[in-house]
Amino acid sequence: MNGSHLPSWCLSCRLLCSASDQTASVSSQSSLRLSPVLSLHSLSDMGFTESQAGQLFDSVSRLKGASAAKHVLSTLTVLFVLGLNPTSVQKLIDKCPELCMVKETQLQQRIQHLRKLGLVEGSLQRTVVHYPKILTVPVKSVKNVVQFLREKCQFTTQQVTEILRDSPAVVLEDLDQLEYKFQYVYFRMGIKQAEMVKCRLFRFTMEDVRCRHVFLERRGLYQTPDKKGQTTIINPKLDSILNVDQHTFIVDVAQASAEEYDVFQKLLAREWKEEELEHGSIEADSDEEEDDEGEEPDGKSGYKKKKKR
Repeated sequence: MNGSHLPSWCLSCRLLCSASDQTASVSSQSSLRLSPVLSLHSLSDMGFTESQAGQLFDSVSRLKGASAAKHVLSTLTVLFVLGLNPTSVQKLIDKCPELCMVKETQLQQRIQHLRKLGLVEGSLQRTVVHYPKILTVPVKSVKNVVQFLREKCQFTTQQVTEILRDSPAVVLEDLDQLEYKFQYVYFRMGIKQAEMVKCRLFRFTMEDVRCRHVFLERRGLYQTPDKKGQTTIINPKLDSILNVDQHTFIVDVAQASAEEYDVFQKLLAREWKEEELEHGSIEADSDEEEDDEGEEPDGKSGYKKKKKR
């Protein structure tokens, strides 16, 4: 019988074995719970191959503390009930072994919350396998990011769902950095929310975005749109700037050589370092001025604060 079709009590039972590796049964489950031991044999019984069971056992064994051993049983159970097969579960735990330290109730709450946010069956499983760390993030933290994307960035509910599906690491990103990235692309580059979502903006670091944009800008190939959203040149699409490898970007989009881009990156890195030092020296004065002036009414405060550098 495939592990994914086993009821949760049976999955729990088959993960437990005594010191002599005897097979657990429903009738002896209560006594075995007193001293549960994860073994290669019990993992094999669940449908893992010998190789997968070994890798999974090693991943869990590297975790320190009693909580990992305590929760590994329930973690595997939840993942199987979610519909993942042994291959996916093994890869997931190998990628994020700390998931075994999360309580079963917390895992279930987080999965249910992702469903409420629009991650339907299929999308939910793919997202969890691709980025299992999303299940280590408290529901409250995910809610804060979702609220920020909806209210500060004005993404629609459907767009937020797509962001979580395609760029799940956004739930662990610092909100100040997230705000600056959004406002940089929105105000400086003139890109609207729909295009950001389409090109999966939040998969890229601020450094990636800024470096490629500034390179194009200084070569006269990109302009910040005016108040009417117009430019005197046709700006390349965000997708063609970010969703291509470096060689394609340099040759086809920036129409430059690898040597030119390499020199530019080094010069820009030096500029950024100088800006950071300058920003650090005036930060206290800037904060006092902002306290006197109050908050920016147009939502550009985070971006303008950075622009002072």
